[in-house]
Amino acid sequence: MRFSLKFYHCLVSVMVLLPAVCYSQDYFVRSRATYYGSPDCLGTPSGACGYGEYGRTVNDANVAGVSRLYKNGTGCGACYQVRCTNPQLCTDNGVNIVATDYGEGDNTDFILSPRAYARMARSDTAAQLFAYGVVEVEYQRIPCRYGGYKLQFKEDCKEWIPMRRAYGAVFDMANPPSGAISLRFQVKGSAGLTWVQAPNVIPSDWKAGVAYESDIQLD
Repeated sequence: MRFSLKFYHCLVSVMVLLPAVCYSQDYFVRSRATYYGSPDCLGTPSGACGYGEYGRTVNDANVAGVSRLYKNGTGCGACYQVRCTNPQLCTDNGVNIVATDYGEGDNTDFILSPRAYARMARSDTAAQLFAYGVVEVEYQRIPCRYGGYKLQFKEDCKEWIPMRRAYGAVFDMANPPSGAISLRFQVKGSAGLTWVQAPNVIPSDWKAGVAYESDIQLD
């Protein structure tokens, strides 16, 4: 799914939390995965996708940094089923993760949160799996299922004005005016191109750095 972001009233910054919710593939790709250090086993709030604190706990903290799958930020928010190929250590289903960061490892496609890495293991083999450090895996793209999450936005032009991708899943515009802001998104999926509009998402008294939630849920 691809978002081409345009909006009404000139926006400061938009964080596309769920940019890829309707995509799947029916085959697995062979690769490698590792994990990063985290004192609480959650995601990182400083990921390259720009999700901030949301990136720590989204999808129950089953998240990952990706390298070539990052795709200059367009891969942010994509979901994958990742399973290791050692049947003595790992389950058949593996773990479903969300890409929230950019990261390069030892010829790996995924640098998993400790929680996600552990969930590839059988009930009594997590310690052994961590001891490997890097494991052979296979993965496939899957539809995202984020229970309870909606699109979220940070932060009176009479036209639709395009935004630029700042980094990751963050889009912005310089010199925003005062006043309420409406947004619309061009969504490309199996049904083709459609516009999704979120009117009056950001109130007239908006403040920089504050997150505003829409009523849009992408399924």
